[in-house]
Amino acid sequence: MVNGTFRQRPVRALGRAGRRSSAGPRRSKAAAEAILEAAEAVLAEVGYAGFTIEQVARRAGAGKPTIYRWWNGKPALLIEIYARQPLDLSDTDTGSLEGDLVAALARLLTFWRETPAGEAFTALLVEAQHDPAALEMLRAFLAERSFPFADLFDRAARRGELAADFDLAAGLDLVSGYVWARLLTRRLDNDAPSLSSAARQMARGCLRR
Repeated sequence: MVNGTFRQRPVRALGRAGRRSSAGPRRSKAAAEAILEAAEAVLAEVGYAGFTIEQVARRAGAGKPTIYRWWNGKPALLIEIYARQPLDLSDTDTGSLEGDLVAALARLLTFWRETPAGEAFTALLVEAQHDPAALEMLRAFLAERSFPFADLFDRAARRGELAADFDLAAGLDLVSGYVWARLLTRRLDNDAPSLSSAARQMARGCLRR
């Protein structure tokens, strides 16, 4: 923390961790878009258990070699499905860390519930449990995507709310653990009392006494 704010690493281009550079023709924007839309549709219809590159290729009218040339497997494709969804955590500044957490948690659950992102991220978490390469991609991706919630803690630091020994990584892990539990157990409704209680408990461990 420097001058009341947290230093953050520059965010790299989303999806880079799982995408291999092509040795063949340059990636076509239109063809890639068709493949990603097909992947989203397959995931929505059959879920993680039935999601295969073969089905995506068939639905997109593309060859499997084309997909593997632009993405190096299912995890990389899932990451890009997730990354292309617009997560907007703007306008969540309520004047307190607890209030900011409530607003941001509600926004994230809505994002997972109403876009293909929730199914894609669930599938990616499952893949990472038995595929070391998927786990490595997930870790790299999360390092790029943690900053929206880091902003909440950064605002709290500027307000002087945080304890002197506050640990940003630990704070982000607390938030991640809560939202991942909600995602994996399909509890994505914006239950205001539950979110308020969770935010209160998380904030209490971070605030200056």
